[in-house]
Amino acid sequence: MSKLSHVDSKGKANMVDVGHKPQQKRTAIAKGHIKLSAEAIKLIEENGNKKGDVLTISEIAGIMGGKKTSELIPLCHPLNITKIDVKAKLDETGVEVISETRCIGQTGIEMEALTAVSVALLTVYDMCKAVDKQMVIEDVVLVKKTKEDIV
Repeated sequence: MSKLSHVDSKGKANMVDVGHKPQQKRTAIAKGHIKLSAEAIKLIEENGNKKGDVLTISEIAGIMGGKKTSELIPLCHPLNITKIDVKAKLDETGVEVISETRCIGQTGIEMEALTAVSVALLTVYDMCKAVDKQMVIEDVVLVKKTKEDIV
């Protein structure tokens, strides 16, 4: 059985020491979806939401959220983030959000990718809640993560 990395020998929360690990180029891709009513989809499509451009604002919010991950998740390391890209697009049932994050560091950047997607989806929810009371955020997943030695 695998051991949890954020728990010490006494079962207490512990921030992992990554100081011995090499600096690497790291990337992560995450995605998620929010189901919306036809009325909410139409408002987004026509840019008719009273709060503004839902897709653009959610993308910016996702970037901001990704940058704040180490402040939100207690044992996450602050990272040298080199890129956060968030794309929100309408589909037939709602909005899909995809985030790609990159850093140079000693630990992965998947939490930032997942946080970026989550914050973007929560922003869509916030902007559409007056119109749609049945929204469902779903399928927030890590799609891929990579690490590459720096030569």
